[in-house]
Amino acid sequence: MRLLVTGGCGFIGSNFIHYILEHYDPEFVTNVDALTYAGSIDSVAGLAARYGDRYEFFHADIANADLMDELMRKHRFFAVVNFAAESHVDRSINSPQNFIHSNVVGTSVLLDAARRHGVRRFVQISTDEVYGSLGSEGRFTEQSPIAPSSPYSASKAGADQLALAFHKTYGEEVIVTRCSNNYGPWQYPEKLIPLMVINALRDRRLPVYGDGLNVRDWIHVADHCAAIVTVLLNGRPGEVYNIGADSELTNLDLVHRILDYLGKPADLVEFVTDRLGHDRRYAIDSSKIRAELGWKPLCTIDKALPATIDWYIANRQWWEKLIQ
Repeated sequence: MRLLVTGGCGFIGSNFIHYILEHYDPEFVTNVDALTYAGSIDSVAGLAARYGDRYEFFHADIANADLMDELMRKHRFFAVVNFAAESHVDRSINSPQNFIHSNVVGTSVLLDAARRHGVRRFVQISTDEVYGSLGSEGRFTEQSPIAPSSPYSASKAGADQLALAFHKTYGEEVIVTRCSNNYGPWQYPEKLIPLMVINALRDRRLPVYGDGLNVRDWIHVADHCAAIVTVLLNGRPGEVYNIGADSELTNLDLVHRILDYLGKPADLVEFVTDRLGHDRRYAIDSSKIRAELGWKPLCTIDKALPATIDWYIANRQWWEKLIQ
């Protein structure tokens, strides 16, 4: 089968392409990416040489209907897996229109092209941020109300609802996944973990929003990729699946783990003005995907976070090009 993977040069998308080509022979992957600031062609370098015609790259904006139509005429895709998105909350506050273009318009174009060209499945990759903020207790379930707090999460919520509407209206086999915070290799340096690792390696201040007690539920990207493949192959159309690893940490705890592992002093932490609309806590209830589809996370943050830090140490040349 051939998959159309959009946003495949971004963090999660590139890890997904590596994962499925390595574990699922003879799947074929067409990677579409606009190569905006967070898309790195280096993250998929060597795939064409390694996998031959099982992998191809197509440079395009998913909101370009003509190009998406051309691509879907070229291949008979089994499924679209839509990672393509602007995803940084701070940038969405400053430039919300860019997020509407990629996350809402782009998803609409893909859904319509997939419907017209007979693509069997459409997996919409979303985020737990569409649910808004939690108090000190409880977890988001698939039945939790949608209550986005930023232009980014609002645009993702809109894309999710549009995708599910295509299932109800046209019968498309649409499935939505909503995952907690990811970490792992190839993550753009503006995100929390790589930013803190890189600043610590350079003996620079580590900016922590507010009091640092905002809580996030962390999952290694390899576990997320495995969950997406499980949903792609066995998920029920029209359903939403939450994906999480039960690894809640405050931002401050996470930063101190990074500093401790690198042997850097705690006084590198610098508390800065809190972000607008900063959600206090996220926590995912992933019991549905575990019970229905048999998925479970294999990575623990105690082991996978040090391995992630080591990756950024070993791949300094990659991130130095991005932050110059």
